[in-house]
Amino acid sequence: MPEYKMLTATTNDAQELVLLINSAYRGEHSKKGWTTEALLIEGDRMNVASLIQMMNKPGVVIRKCITNEDVIVGCVYLETKQKELYLGLLTVSPDIQATGIGKMMLMDAEEIASKQNLAGIVIDVISLRLELIDWYIRRGFHLTDKTIPFPIEKKFGRPLQPLELVELKKYFK
Repeated sequence: MPEYKMLTATTNDAQELVLLINSAYRGEHSKKGWTTEALLIEGDRMNVASLIQMMNKPGVVIRKCITNEDVIVGCVYLETKQKELYLGLLTVSPDIQATGIGKMMLMDAEEIASKQNLAGIVIDVISLRLELIDWYIRRGFHLTDKTIPFPIEKKFGRPLQPLELVELKKYFK
């Protein structure tokens, strides 16, 4: 069984990360896993230019999960926003989803938030993704009353139906 470790990604990882993110969220390959958005949104989830721009934003770190063979099998976007850590793009290769890597990356994010003495973690999820919302709730998150319109910028893909995001939070204190 492979061992995994979490490291901070660099812009040198951008191409590999984009391939992973798109394979997990969109297209036929994404349908192997349970995190697919392929039936809700068409087009790529991410491109290299957008990812590098995100990586260079102050307060942002992208963590990567790698195998002992240095293959990236997961990643997560973390941004410190005031007293909370915003978590996005939690991605696991569709070929190995449901093996605990997502939980491991979430624990890594919680450790980072704790070291920064932040109050908690916040995430936005497509409201129709009930199985994903339930996954976060089982890990201590709760739904807030906040909803956000789905971004209609082409860089996030084209929604196949009206979509909105719901906010979930997990507080530490």
